[in-house]
Amino acid sequence: MQIGLQQNGGRMSKLYDVAIVGGGVAGLSAALILGRCLRSVLVFDDGHPRNKASHAAHCLLANEGIAPAELLRRSRRELQNFQHVVVQQRTVDWIHSEQKAFAIFSEGGLVATSRKVLLTTGLKDQLPDIVGIENYYGRSVHHCPYCDGYEHRDKVIIAYGKGDKGAGLALMMKQWTSDVILCTDGALVTLEMQTRLEDANIRISTEKVAKLEGDLQGGLQRVVLATGAKIDCNAMFFTTECAQRSDLGDRLGCKRDEKGGAVTDPLTEESSVPGIYIAGDASRDVLLLAVAIGEGAKAGVAINKALLKEDGLG
Repeated sequence: MQIGLQQNGGRMSKLYDVAIVGGGVAGLSAALILGRCLRSVLVFDDGHPRNKASHAAHCLLANEGIAPAELLRRSRRELQNFQHVVVQQRTVDWIHSEQKAFAIFSEGGLVATSRKVLLTTGLKDQLPDIVGIENYYGRSVHHCPYCDGYEHRDKVIIAYGKGDKGAGLALMMKQWTSDVILCTDGALVTLEMQTRLEDANIRISTEKVAKLEGDLQGGLQRVVLATGAKIDCNAMFFTTECAQRSDLGDRLGCKRDEKGGAVTDPLTEESSVPGIYIAGDASRDVLLLAVAIGEGAKAGVAINKALLKEDGLG
């Protein structure tokens, strides 16, 4: 463990072994591994997790159905056992690569320096542009069938999406219910996909969607079309784009793949920029909490090994 002070622009800053940008489960998982390795770690958390609107997290062994906020609270509490792991409620504005360290800037000033950086900044979902969707998102309107499909099994489900991408989601939703309706919001699907939808007994609405209606508890009850027609339903799953929550990786020169995800080493989670690691949803792998936790742990182990090697111990 190497801890010290570094002069930068006339200002002193603590040199941490690792700076983790992103306070979600991927970043906290890595912090736990590194904390147990006696590494000095500074975690930056801006307080905006991707699943903030969700009331329950799923597909997470031993924590099935836990509230995402509770999961983060427990995780941060566990990290309090490691005095050399610090969590700050702060947004990182810029990271500058120096000779053997990285300078971390926030709110216009230098905050710290670190030997390695782990980016776990995640993704942000682009909600469909539908009036009222915010009232139901995270309760009866979702983007991930694996996370929330089971809770709406055997119900009437709307699959919302443009063209064949939306049609593919509709076909997938048949795994959870026999009653699926595809809403393309004015877009058309190919003849081949139309045939597949008909064979699967999936109804198709190509009308523009005007708004969503439901109860005060966030339960979706109907989709209102631009024509005024209404489609009764119990839930909606949508397929729209999601984007990187932070451009720090791009500004550091980290390469991306064709899906927009960060290119990382499959064994270490290290990016194309030496010393910069990326884990969690930002890597655009399987977007589940369980996978993000695993990626964070894998990155933590790899970073510790890299530091051991630099110190002549690996």
